[in-house]
Amino acid sequence: MNYPPKHHQETDFKNIVETIKKYPLATLISAKDSEIFTTHVPLIYNASGREFGTLIGHIDKFNPHIELLQEHIPAQAIFHGPNCYISPNVYSTPQFPTWNYVKVHISAKVTRIPANEKVLDSIANMTAFLETSAQPFVLDTESPRAQTLADYIVGIKLEITSWEGKFKLSQDKLPKDTKLAKEELIQESRKDITAFLDNIV
Repeated sequence: MNYPPKHHQETDFKNIVETIKKYPLATLISAKDSEIFTTHVPLIYNASGREFGTLIGHIDKFNPHIELLQEHIPAQAIFHGPNCYISPNVYSTPQFPTWNYVKVHISAKVTRIPANEKVLDSIANMTAFLETSAQPFVLDTESPRAQTLADYIVGIKLEITSWEGKFKLSQDKLPKDTKLAKEELIQESRKDITAFLDNIV
């Protein structure tokens, strides 16, 4: 049995890549015996490599997860797109409550980026991709501070072996209701988070 249902499975790899680029903070998961290691880390998509490309990132060298991020050890990265609760009141027809979301699951083989210079280059590339300000910060990989930083991080490359898009967007409803659910997701995603952050920070 296929799960999620076919109408919730994204089949266009271009949409998978767009999700990764828009929401690069991934949940990286590895398992050893009965223990599961989870790290939240930004991963940048690179089309080079084999069929599906690679993901590039870096992790603190003191993170115990590092021990499992070795030559060709399998791992899974989950990218979290927009999501929200959909009330029956949103639809034009009688429905039950549900949750709509965009998720991407990536299975990959992990290798480490060995040289400090290449690790710093990968961080510089990540910074350039993520910077959106009018005067974007440019990482000087030759600066003493950057060189020191490289001693405390481990660069990783994930070769994508398979992927799955879980795009649950009320596709099984009437076109009008699918559109209404989409509008609700957009509206919820734009809500102000000031009050939430003020309460926890």
